[in-house]
Amino acid sequence: MERAELRSLVLAAGVAVERGEFVFLRDPKWGPVERAQFEAALQLCGEPCSAGGGWLCIPTGGTSGTLRFARHDERTLGAAVRGFCGHYRVKQVNVLDVLLAHHVSGLMARIRCAETGGTHVAWSWKQLEAGDWPTLPVCDDGWFLSLVPTQLQRLLANPASVAQLKQFHAVFLGGGPLWPGLADAAAAAKVPVSICYGMTETAAMIAAQCAETFLAGDRSCGQVMPHARVEIVDEASDAILPVGETGLVRISGESVFRGYWPEANDTHSLTTADLGRLDAEGHLHILGRYDAVIITGGEKVMPLEVEATLLKSGEFDDVVVLGLPDAMWGQVVVACYPPRAGKLDTQKIEAALRTLAPYKRPKQLLAISPWPRNAQGKIQRSALLAAMSGRQPA
Repeated sequence: MERAELRSLVLAAGVAVERGEFVFLRDPKWGPVERAQFEAALQLCGEPCSAGGGWLCIPTGGTSGTLRFARHDERTLGAAVRGFCGHYRVKQVNVLDVLLAHHVSGLMARIRCAETGGTHVAWSWKQLEAGDWPTLPVCDDGWFLSLVPTQLQRLLANPASVAQLKQFHAVFLGGGPLWPGLADAAAAAKVPVSICYGMTETAAMIAAQCAETFLAGDRSCGQVMPHARVEIVDEASDAILPVGETGLVRISGESVFRGYWPEANDTHSLTTADLGRLDAEGHLHILGRYDAVIITGGEKVMPLEVEATLLKSGEFDDVVVLGLPDAMWGQVVVACYPPRAGKLDTQKIEAALRTLAPYKRPKQLLAISPWPRNAQGKIQRSALLAAMSGRQPA
C-alpha cells in the first residue's frame, strides 16, 4: 500500500489528527490527562518527516498510564500484513471487526483488508453480545475475528453465538490472560481460537497459533510469523538464551516501529519487558512482564500463574495479582477483582490455591470498583494501585 492510500484509509477512520507530515491516532474517550498529553505531542510537530519514516503515530499507554506514540509507516505496516498472510496462508483477509480504529489491532484489521482486497465489516461488540450477528458472505479464505478473553467468555454462554464463532477461519485472542477453564471451554466447543502475541510497537501480532494447534491442546502463543524474529535474552547480559530458558522477549523485523515520538530510529529491533521462552517446536510462551514479577521473601512470583489459578476456581470473572510493599517481606501478593453479586466461596478459592506454593498465595482479596480494564483487555495498574489504597480484604 502506498503512503497516500494508507494516509487516506487512516484519516477516513475518523480518529486521526494530521499535523504537517504526521498523522496521530487518538481515542475520542480520553480523559483530561490523556488529552493534555496528546496536545503536548502535537506541539512537537515542526520538522518535515522523511518519506516513509514513521509518519503515523499510534498511541500506546501500556499499563503505566503514560501516553506514548509508536511511529509506523507504510513499510512497517505492509510487512506486518505480508507476514500475517504468509502465516495463515491466505491471499485475502476478511474481518468482522469489533475493535476500535485508534487501537493498533483495529487499525491493522482495516489495513489487512484494504491491502489484500478483502472485506472489512465494522460491527458493535454490544450487538454481538446481544446475539445480533451480521450475515457474512462465503469467502475462499474465510473470515477473522479478534476478541479479548472476557468477550469470548460471554459469547460462549450463548449456543447461537458459539455456532457463529465456529464458522471463522480463526478467532484471535489477546489483550489479557486466557485462563485454563476458558481455554478448555472454547476447545470443547470447537471454536477455532488463535492465541496471539504482539503490541503497538510491532504493528500488532508477530506470533500466533493456527486454530488446529489450539484445538489439539496447545496453549502457547504459537509460532513466530515470517516477518518477525524472536529471541529470548538474559535481562542482565542481553545474551541470547537456549531453547526452553526464560528471559526477556526481543523482537526484530521490518514491522518493528521507528521509535517513540518524537524520537526516531531504524533499528528494527525491540527488547520488550515481557518474560517468555521458546520451546523445541518454536512456540512462544509468554509468562508475564518482567516489571510485574513479585519478589516476596526473596522468592519470585509470576502474577499470571496466580491469576490463572484464581480464575480456575470459578469464583472470579476477572482478577489481577499485584505485589504491594511490605516492610518484612519486601512485597506481599494481593489479588484484586471487580465486584460481583454474592459472596466469594472461600473454600473453592482455597482449594484452587493449594496447588500453589504457600509464598505464591495472595494474602488479600480486594474488590475494586470501577474496574480499570479497557476494551482491549489492558489493565491500568497505576489506577488499580491507587484504588487499592486503604482498601480492606474481602
